[in-house]
Amino acid sequence: MATVTAPPGRPAFRLLNHFSSSNIRGDLFGGVTAAVIALPMALAFGVASGAGAAAGLWGAVLVGLFAALFGGTPTLISEPTGPMTVVMTAVIASLIGQAPDRETGLAMAFTVVMLAGVFQILFGVLRLGRYITQMPYTVISGFMSGIGIILMVLQLGPFLGQAIPRGGVLGTLTNLPGLIAATRPAEVTLALVTLAILWFTPARIKKVAPPQLIALIAGTILSLTLLRGADASAEVEGIRRIGAIASGFPHLVTPHFALPQLQLMLVNGAVLGMLGCIDALLTAVIADSITRTEHDSNKELIGQGLGNLVSGLFGGIAGAGATMGTVVNIQAGGRSALSGLSRALILMLVILVGGRLAAQIPQAVLAGIALKVGFDIVDWSFLKRAHRISITGALIMYLVIALTVLVDLIAAVGIGVFIANILTIDKMSALQSRAVKSVSTGDGDLLLEPEEKRLLDQGQGQVLLFQLTGAMIFGVAKAIGREHNAIGDCKAVVFDLSEVSHLGVTAALAVENAVEEAIEKGRQVFVVGATGTTRARLEKLGLFAKLPPENASLSRSEALQRAVDGPGANGAPGRDSAQGLSP
Repeated sequence: MATVTAPPGRPAFRLLNHFSSSNIRGDLFGGVTAAVIALPMALAFGVASGAGAAAGLWGAVLVGLFAALFGGTPTLISEPTGPMTVVMTAVIASLIGQAPDRETGLAMAFTVVMLAGVFQILFGVLRLGRYITQMPYTVISGFMSGIGIILMVLQLGPFLGQAIPRGGVLGTLTNLPGLIAATRPAEVTLALVTLAILWFTPARIKKVAPPQLIALIAGTILSLTLLRGADASAEVEGIRRIGAIASGFPHLVTPHFALPQLQLMLVNGAVLGMLGCIDALLTAVIADSITRTEHDSNKELIGQGLGNLVSGLFGGIAGAGATMGTVVNIQAGGRSALSGLSRALILMLVILVGGRLAAQIPQAVLAGIALKVGFDIVDWSFLKRAHRISITGALIMYLVIALTVLVDLIAAVGIGVFIANILTIDKMSALQSRAVKSVSTGDGDLLLEPEEKRLLDQGQGQVLLFQLTGAMIFGVAKAIGREHNAIGDCKAVVFDLSEVSHLGVTAALAVENAVEEAIEKGRQVFVVGATGTTRARLEKLGLFAKLPPENASLSRSEALQRAVDGPGANGAPGRDSAQGLSP
């Protein structure tokens, strides 16, 4: 039976995550399975980021541990992910390049991880969880695909047996001819074998052991046997390996700020934190769909933030909810936070006991694993179909991909969301503009009672019904003004707001302008049907103070009757329209 956490907003808020005692065997098996998958991925991401294999491993332990303890999704597995590693790589490269030495640059990079955690905690405390993932899919798809491309490009150097060139993606592409010319056949062989194992491992074997672990073990054995000494000579170094990992606990990293880099560190912290929120919450939604539970977004952000804060304090890279680890955990039987806790403790034990065994792992094998992750991040399914669904949506996606890869992650998301929202608002405004109508006869297409249509016909074109329907967002203001300007000669106008579900500030001002103009032209004006927030907004604008009190409190049919009777009727029963509206 799945354990359901308290949905957001419920008073039963728990500081610690829920641990179930009814599924201990399934949780432990899920934790062990997730740990086996996390090990090669953490090594690969740590090396790819530039912080080292140990930083990747401790990031997997600490982010996973604290997210499991304090998060809002019991089955979520948190660890370094491809998108987070891409940003970490850029952060580390830029700060090391601006720092007087590598150690200072790394200290500032880990401080950025701490800042990312602080931002995530702040997002959770401010209850912004449900807003973070509300982005158009075209932008999310383009952003993730761009990150996947970046991760693949950055692995070309290690894949060919070289270090990652400076300058990120552009630096790698610029130096690609040199990288190819200096290719080391042994390391390329290891990387290709790794990819072959990842792509072609039969499904029945995947159920027993994850292909990432198989590739890690097979590649290491191959490098120590058949390829041993293949590149070792006086001119060429041997196969590049990750080196021994210290077996003790990590040292505390003191937060380090440098005034010239302070703005850059704050911006990078915000970007890393936001990306981690998106990554984690999208994975939480996937977990919900599998387990049929409901996660607490705000609590999850707090858990993720604590994980990244502690990870940075102890020299670990940033992490987030990992889709692969989460799905495997659930499929293996994990149902409560005990699975994430057990996974973190198993990984910690591996580091403390067997850290030195990792010294012989070739970097080319890790490059192959990371390159496959980048390939999987790219949204190939949507890339193939986007142009069939919407040309505009496809262009937005391609733009976001280009900006992500070639310019900046913030610019990519910001510009993509801005353009997508502008186009959406334009379409919604066009649709809602059709709901702004004015008629002076009962033959119009408005939904009116027979008596109301009769009253309009009695008005002989001198009584106008101006009706708004649905959500009146700011883009509809122009339609309100246009429709009102088209009004010809009449003596009474009834503004019907009874079907308005939302009246935005700009639309409210447009209604006010229309009412004021009608009053200035000596027309009898009624505003009917305004209730709730619509009426409150108009009252705050002072609109009703400009009308006789009874002209703002009548029903639509009563207002039409008064308009037909004329201004001198004072609520008397309706007279013949020719009398009431004659000059």
